[in-house]
Amino acid sequence: MLTDDPAAYVETEAWIISAIGQAGLSVKTRQWGVVTERRVRLSSGFEVEFGFAKVTWAATTPCDAGTVDVVRNGLVPLFDPANLLQDLLDAVA
Repeated sequence: MLTDDPAAYVETEAWIISAIGQAGLSVKTRQWGVVTERRVRLSSGFEVEFGFAKVTWAATTPCDAGTVDVVRNGLVPLFDPANLLQDLLDAVA
């Protein structure tokens, strides 16, 4: 998720229910450069991985090498109303 305040998703778990429609247990937080990974375990045992970064993560001039790797390894935007991720996909293609 690209956001102006990634820390808000690290410092609290209030967002989990609205994101996945059910309660979940945060089981892992890890930093990958400017992206913070949060893994949430559902009652079924499945885990959902979320990544939070500032909007600048999707900058295309220049594209960060780590970002390019993520995009080339299968980035699939689920919700991209401002087309930031689509623009990034186009720039890396």
